[in-house]
Amino acid sequence: MRNRQREKKQANAFQAWKLDMPLILALVTLVIFGLIMLYSASWDFSLLNYGDPTQMFFRQVFTLTVGLLAFVAAALFDYRHWKKLAVPLILIMIAGLSMVLIVGEVRFGSARAISEGSYMPGELAKVFTIIYLSAWLSSKRHILGEIGFGLLPLIGIVGSIAGLIIVQPDLSAAATIIVIGAILFFLAGGELKQIAYMLGGIFVLGLMLVQINSNWNFRLASFLQGLQNPTEASYHVLRSFEAFVSGGWFGVGIGQASTKLTGLPVPPTDSIFAVVGEETGIFGITLLIGLYLIVLWRGLRIANRSQNHFGVMLAAGIALWIGMEAFINMAVMVGLLPFAGNALPLISYGGSSLVSTLFALGILVNIGRLSEETDINKERLADATTRGRGGERRWGVSRARRAARTNR
Repeated sequence: MRNRQREKKQANAFQAWKLDMPLILALVTLVIFGLIMLYSASWDFSLLNYGDPTQMFFRQVFTLTVGLLAFVAAALFDYRHWKKLAVPLILIMIAGLSMVLIVGEVRFGSARAISEGSYMPGELAKVFTIIYLSAWLSSKRHILGEIGFGLLPLIGIVGSIAGLIIVQPDLSAAATIIVIGAILFFLAGGELKQIAYMLGGIFVLGLMLVQINSNWNFRLASFLQGLQNPTEASYHVLRSFEAFVSGGWFGVGIGQASTKLTGLPVPPTDSIFAVVGEETGIFGITLLIGLYLIVLWRGLRIANRSQNHFGVMLAAGIALWIGMEAFINMAVMVGLLPFAGNALPLISYGGSSLVSTLFALGILVNIGRLSEETDINKERLADATTRGRGGERRWGVSRARRAARTNR
C-alpha cells in the first residue's frame, strides 16, 4: 500500500512539471546515442592528438554535465523574462565575438575560440540572436511592412552579428544566423518580397566573399565538381561515401568502423555522421533523422500552443535552428551542400555547441511547460465557472424552498 502511494506521489510530482514527453525522450535518446558514437569515433583521434584515447570522451561528459545544468536552469526560468534580457544578452554576445578577434586562438585557419579552445562565442551567439530577434520582431510586428522600420533595421542587426563572425572567419555560423533572421522575419509577418530582396543581396555578397577567400572558393569549387560527378568530389565527401557504403543497411557494428582509422577527416566532430552511417547503417541513420524530426515537430507544436507572440517566435526559432544544424551537417556528408563545419547537434564533439543546444532546448521546454499550465488553468476556470453556475442554481432553489417553509 505504501509503495503504491509512493509511486502515485512520484507520478504526480512528475506530471506537475508538465513536460513534453516525446521531446524529453528524443532528447535523452540523442544524448545517450551521442555519447556512444562519440566514444567510438574519438578514441583513435584522441590517442593520436592528446595521447589518451578517452580524453575527448571525458571532456564531453564533463561538458554534458554543464549543459544539463544549463538545461534545467533554462527549463525552470520563465522564458518571458528573456525578452527583458535580450539587449544585455546581445551586448554580451558582441563583446564575446569581439574578444575572439582580439585574443582568439587560430586553429585550422580560423580564430573562433578563446580560453585554450574551450569556448566558442559563435555557438552561443546563435541562441542569443534567436532570443534578441524574437523579442525585437515580436515588438515590431505591426510595422514590419515598412522597410524603414522592418527590413533595414533587421539587415543592420543581423549583418552586424554575422559580420563579426565572418571575419573570424566562420562562414557557416554567419550563414546560419542570416537564415535564422530571415525565417524569424517571415514568421513575424514580414513580406516575402522583402525577404527575397534580403536573401538576394546576401547571396551576391556571399559570392563576393567566396571569391576573396581562397579556402571558401576551394570548398565551393569542390562542391560543384562533386555535383557534376560524385567520383570527383572532395576527399572528405569521398571518404564519407565509403563509410556509408560500408555500413549498408544495418552497419558493421558499434566501434567496428574502418574509415575513422584510415583517413576520414575529424571523425569526432564534422564527420561523426559518416561514422554513424558506417557503424549503424541506414537503420541507425533513419533512427537519428527520426529523433531530430521529433525535436522539430514538438518544438513547432510548442510554438503553436504558446500564449504570446514572443513565445511563438522563440520556440519556432530554436526548433528550426536545431533542425537546420542537423540537416546541414548531414547534407554536407553526402555532398548535397558545400563543406560548412556545422556540428551535428548533441552528437558531435564540442562543448560550446553541446551547452548552447541544451540551453536552448531548456528554454523550449519552459515555453511548453508554461503554455501547458495556461491551458490547464483556462480549463479549470471554465470548469469552475460551469460548476459555479450550476451550484448557484441549486443553491437558489434550496434557498427558495427554505424561504417558503419559513413563511408557512
